[in-house]
Amino acid sequence: MPDQTPITLGRKDWLWLVCIWALVAGTQLWRSLYGSAGTPLFLDTDDAMRMVVVRDFLDGQGWYDLVQHRLNTPFGAEIHWSRLIDLPIAALLWLARLFTDARQAELVTGTVWPLLLLGALLWLSTRATLELVGRAGLLPGLVLPILSPAILAEFSPGRVDHHNVIILLTMTTLLASLVALRRPAAAWIAGLAAALALSVALEAVPVLVAAMLAFGLAYVTDPARAANLRRFGLGLGLGLTVLLMLARPPHRWLEAACDMISPVYAMAGLLAGAAFTLVSLLPAPRQAVARLGLLAVLGLACGAILVLIYPQCLGGPYASLDPWLQNNWIAAIIEAKPWHSSLPDLPAYAITVGAPVFLGLAGAILAWRKTPEQRLGWLTLVVFLGCTMLIMLAQIRGARLAILPTIPAAAWLIVRARAIYMARPRLWPALGLMGAWLVFSGIVMSLVVSFVVNALPDGRADIVRATRASKLPCLVGEAFADLRSLPAERVMSPIDLGAHLLLETPHAIVAAPYHRNERGVLDAFAFFNQPQDEARRIASERGLGLVVTCPAMPEMRGAGLKVPESLASHFAAGTLPDWLADVSLDGPLKVYAILP
Repeated sequence: MPDQTPITLGRKDWLWLVCIWALVAGTQLWRSLYGSAGTPLFLDTDDAMRMVVVRDFLDGQGWYDLVQHRLNTPFGAEIHWSRLIDLPIAALLWLARLFTDARQAELVTGTVWPLLLLGALLWLSTRATLELVGRAGLLPGLVLPILSPAILAEFSPGRVDHHNVIILLTMTTLLASLVALRRPAAAWIAGLAAALALSVALEAVPVLVAAMLAFGLAYVTDPARAANLRRFGLGLGLGLTVLLMLARPPHRWLEAACDMISPVYAMAGLLAGAAFTLVSLLPAPRQAVARLGLLAVLGLACGAILVLIYPQCLGGPYASLDPWLQNNWIAAIIEAKPWHSSLPDLPAYAITVGAPVFLGLAGAILAWRKTPEQRLGWLTLVVFLGCTMLIMLAQIRGARLAILPTIPAAAWLIVRARAIYMARPRLWPALGLMGAWLVFSGIVMSLVVSFVVNALPDGRADIVRATRASKLPCLVGEAFADLRSLPAERVMSPIDLGAHLLLETPHAIVAAPYHRNERGVLDAFAFFNQPQDEARRIASERGLGLVVTCPAMPEMRGAGLKVPESLASHFAAGTLPDWLADVSLDGPLKVYAILP
């Protein structure tokens, strides 16, 4: 049972928070500088591309111009990322350029940005835990996030993509939803935070759904909370409308898109806001079942209207993608597979992130039953955990949203286990307390699971790990030193090499792993895996000057090896068609000039 101490952080609490943040940030910085030799700072393709986008924005590319002009060369390709993430990173990059050269400024920015977000993460985790558990949960609320590799991985130097921001906005929405139970004005913040999360990335859809369900169920439980429905709904609908205007120029405000904020999602927010406002103004039915039925009917009506107007989005953000790419490219992304399917490929990660989420949901349900004075708060957490867990089960990468909301539930279980131990300081209660900490300490669980996995015979996990490690030498900055000094050319490369080529060199590329560059991705697969006459045609059509390959990339080790006249088979055999000349120097990358 939470105590009645005001739900705020005191001076000592802030000191602990700052000290823990400084310790973790310092450790992360040391690892980045001295413990990650041979690993690029911007390891992930999306992080490399984000820095390219920010650099172009700071160098004068327009706010509404989302075309990457060096991608899908020579035509360019629009991507769907939010400028709202570019803005603070660009500010940091501008500041860093005042003190160092452009290349070092990008490294400084890529290091500082996620570490700053880590401080906000610790505050949100602690604050949400205080809201539900009270001051007894302060320590686990502050410490457990830094013991989770899944969380720390998203706030490590180099992580400049939007995923860490979405995690923070998820927790902001959750915290505001909890605070709104005692301070109604916070419902506005919950609506605005959910709108902002959705405008940054559609992976926040479960956060939006969870918040809508939480406010709806609060009204079902207590009709006196009807005004909070209106506040949240108006914040959501108006927020999405304004954010749509910020995301697109006026002449595209009515242009539907299923993979980014557009009229599809703005209308969804406005319909939800209108429905919630209507419910708040109507006399509340006396029976909870009737109130639930009212919300359900209006929700179905809103959904039907949306489907009638925008039926093309029923298939999700990739519905319009070429079927071949859906089956042979998207389906092969390990992080996009369901949780159970990822177990053979990423067993340590799947178990380490899955177990705390499952146990956290169970703990939140138990807390809901055991603490009637906090029942609505725990119900809110159960809804958030349930929605984000479903996304994790559908796609393992959804775990990044599910793992942090488990912290309050974990803190409650730890506090309860500690109370049992203090009442009976014996072996079994002590083991129970220790187990509660260890289960939610991802680092410990990761070590145990990794030890077990490594003790098993070689399998798919080893292949995945070896494949990822083999690509690293091709992605470090030093690998591009020779290419960096060449005049700008149009380059064909494996898809997963494209973003780093944009980041590290002045060249233009055909493909990087972004679904809006459909033509470029198809041409990259065809260039390496179809008969060389097709590759020659693509090179001529696009005016390509160079081919840059990395032997570890999938295109160099895939189906093309079975096609006798494909470039992949030529490269594997060490033979070249007469229109390519090997101009490689030392290093892991192979460079070929395309001859007239």
